Amino acid sequence: MTPLLLTGPAAEPVTLADIKGYLRLDHDDEDRLITSLMTAARLMVEAESGRCLVAQTWRLVLDRWPAAGPIRLPLSPVIRLDGARVFDAAGAATAVPATHFHVDTLAEPPRLMPAAALPAPGRPFSGIEIDVTAGYGEAAADVPMPLRQAVRAIVARWYEHRGDGTGEVPAIPPEALALIAPYRRGRL
Repeated sequence: MTPLLLTGPAAEPVTLADIKGYLRLDHDDEDRLITSLMTAARLMVEAESGRCLVAQTWRLVLDRWPAAGPIRLPLSPVIRLDGARVFDAAGAATAVPATHFHVDTLAEPPRLMPAAALPAPGRPFSGIEIDVTAGYGEAAADVPMPLRQAVRAIVARWYEHRGDGTGEVPAIPPEALALIAPYRRGRL
């Protein structure tokens, strides 16, 4: 299964004003730098935890339906199933109604269970596309506070140590790793 990002989050889990307050900055000279650090820190938290923080849309590409059982999703938490398509041998897509699946967002990993017969793909590779929205919600406030604090801690560390080429500063500070740990998703 190959996950492809379709639409990134509309907002970061922390605001620029929040980070500037955390860093005790009262000028706008480095807003572009801080904004880029916020995005990079979110990506680090997502990679370390295995979770999407703010709502984002992903496409999952499969060759075939599983022989039996559910489709285990590599994204968490899943908000909703947005759509599914199966491609015939000529590459024409046929929509599979969302009612053909039960979505178990509480399982870890989240899963889709076929609720009806699913059409077989006609091409040997990438014959199925499933679109899902994953994340804790649309707004920064939907993200658990410890994960937002981890983003702040990473941004603060990077901002404080920018340009330090010593290699002695870890990419993710220990305090951020401790905040992420309870949310870390088990690997499949």
